[in-house]
Amino acid sequence: MPNYRVLFCTSEAYPLIKTGGLADVAGSLPRALLGLKHDVRIVLPAYQSVLAGLKTRPTLRYQTRVGDYSVGILQTTLPGTRVPVWLVDCPPLFDRAGNPYLNELGHDWPDNAQRFALFNQVIVRLANNDFGMNWQPQVVHCNDWQTGLVPALLAMQTKRPATVFTIHNLAYQGTFDRAAFEQLQLPEHLWHYESLEYHGGFAFIKGGLVYADRICTVSPNYAKEIQTAEFGHGLEGLLSHRAAKLSGIINGIDERVWNPGTDKLIAQTYNRQQIKKKLINKQALQAHYKLTPQDDVLLLGLISRLAEQKGIDMLLDILPQLLDDKVQLAVLGSGNKAYQLGLQEAAKKYPGKLGVQIGYDENLAHLIEAGIDAFLMPSRFEPCGLNQMYSQRYGTLPIVAPVGGLSDTVKDASVENIKASTATGFVMPDVSAEALLQTITRVNKLYRDQTAWVKLQRTAMQKDFSWANSAATYSELYGLALKEHPVP
Repeated sequence: MPNYRVLFCTSEAYPLIKTGGLADVAGSLPRALLGLKHDVRIVLPAYQSVLAGLKTRPTLRYQTRVGDYSVGILQTTLPGTRVPVWLVDCPPLFDRAGNPYLNELGHDWPDNAQRFALFNQVIVRLANNDFGMNWQPQVVHCNDWQTGLVPALLAMQTKRPATVFTIHNLAYQGTFDRAAFEQLQLPEHLWHYESLEYHGGFAFIKGGLVYADRICTVSPNYAKEIQTAEFGHGLEGLLSHRAAKLSGIINGIDERVWNPGTDKLIAQTYNRQQIKKKLINKQALQAHYKLTPQDDVLLLGLISRLAEQKGIDMLLDILPQLLDDKVQLAVLGSGNKAYQLGLQEAAKKYPGKLGVQIGYDENLAHLIEAGIDAFLMPSRFEPCGLNQMYSQRYGTLPIVAPVGGLSDTVKDASVENIKASTATGFVMPDVSAEALLQTITRVNKLYRDQTAWVKLQRTAMQKDFSWANSAATYSELYGLALKEHPVP
């Protein structure tokens, strides 16, 4: 397999900064690529929280000006790996409290267009080795709208690296108005419906979709879905037009972090042969959420953004019927204020049956995966999803909607699949509150047959969701991009 120099461009990377699944991918895929002998570097904004969390001071590699801003290129490594990380240091744009995209009140930063345009401009200059870093990539791998301008800006150059653009969630497009386009002083030819222009404004993500040499998304099924009106978010026509350059690659998971046999964040480690030890985590989780101590109750869990996409409204609709049965539920998440309030009010109404914690807690997320019996993912759309893979690794059976990467990674516990020893979870017949309740009822019935349940758990725990296969497929994708645009 050829080895490539790859610049991996991302707005977040675990454990440096995380708001969602992109961070998990950016924290794992580059390490897996390094293991395949690729020369990979990550480039990331130097957010306040990233700099504060570093154990050692980063090295200043270069100082320059980009437009009106002084910008430094700081170098460190991704914690726990040998992957170099270049941090784009521009304090007026990135040294602020809040998360990468939202302020402390949960609103978009008003200057997000300026912030990420500068980030993209710096990436382009890094890709061209303008800073004399003595390293130039053959492939620039961009991720989501925050790096979408890079392929568009590089496409204006004849001598440039090949470009790959990964869609992690098409619903987030980085759309701004004409005034922002003019403020960024982008080339006027990019203001065109076949370029960045989008319904009277412009979208960063179109830069990747229109100009990248190869486009991919995070599951084969989602790659098909986004070419339809139901899942294309207005971009299905463009994606269908570029279908020959579009592919789907399932995300992997970091098996060092998500391993029930070695996980220091759970109450009791266990493996396939010691599946009964999982019960200790269930008891610890019930204690944390003040749920009634009960070993034989079906304990469900949800770790999610509380958003319509995730089917939270469907869950709220069925809570009265669900919690009247022999079921408990532990929830961890934040998002829509109405959903947060609805869940908190329900927790007061059903003490001992429903526990809700608003926010995100990595330690608790691990205990939930280890302690629950089944994981809820009734998403209306899900490009790939990671928790259904974490769940199977922990012998926790996922309950998923028949969409995106959920369909690609969960094998339904049908009679045929159980007989064939391939079942690893439960797939809803459709995306509705009725289907969710019907599926949970099916789960609860099977849960009463512990012999059959343990068989499903052990089958799920055998599945290989490591990054090894996915990283090899990305290597092939880089090769295809270089065929589209050979680099001397």
